[in-house]
Amino acid sequence: MSRIREAFEKHKAFIPFITCGDPDLETTAEVVKAMVQSGADLIELGIPFSDPTAEGPVIQEADNRALKGGVNTEKVLAFARELRKDVSVPMVFMTYANVVYSYGAEKFLSAARDAEIDGLILPDVPFEEKEEFASLCEEYGIDLISMIAPTSKERIRMIAKEAKGFLYVVSSLGVTGVRSEITTDIGSLIKEVRAVTDVPCAVGFGISTPAQAAKMASVSDGAIVGSAIVRIIAKEGRNSAEPVASFVKDMCEAVHQAD
Repeated sequence: MSRIREAFEKHKAFIPFITCGDPDLETTAEVVKAMVQSGADLIELGIPFSDPTAEGPVIQEADNRALKGGVNTEKVLAFARELRKDVSVPMVFMTYANVVYSYGAEKFLSAARDAEIDGLILPDVPFEEKEEFASLCEEYGIDLISMIAPTSKERIRMIAKEAKGFLYVVSSLGVTGVRSEITTDIGSLIKEVRAVTDVPCAVGFGISTPAQAAKMASVSDGAIVGSAIVRIIAKEGRNSAEPVASFVKDMCEAVHQAD
């Protein structure tokens, strides 16, 4: 069984996202380890990019801070390899096609495999154009994780049928960011997925409180939280590990108990 699949076996999974290198890679390492100790089941590592089209202002600003601090793809790959010595939960990269292209797709995936990265999320690559990445990911033993949005409609089953690792279910239209309320009928969307695959589904975009996380996890297999964590790091800087760990602990308790 893959490490990603194992993350969903015991209970609903809590998946935090963090931008690598904001405010620096040393802090990112501390925060990741603290999140794992607090119960995080899988970690999404964001590789900073200058034009992250799926991200709201909170993560865009984190990307900018990381890039200004000199963080690049090469450094993140080396960082992930080092981090893997201390972290046993699955880790996936979230970045953009241009980052992978400009580094060299094969070179990137080979380095990701060496860092024991389990999956790759490319939010700007539509399902219909994923093949060139999918075949390379398969070759290097990395799951290319598909996203399903409320607008996917008649494509839901098609995307779900070919899903690897887990399915990233986008809760709301628009970009990432904290939302006071999530109104999409996630339950019916996931029923369509369940009709064709047993690949786990985790819901992301807009989740910022334990109550929201529990609600989303109750109709799926897990919850993904990014902006709310990145916002804490923006405020606390190099002292982020403790406040993030406390936030993640509350989120994990809510998600792990959801049924």
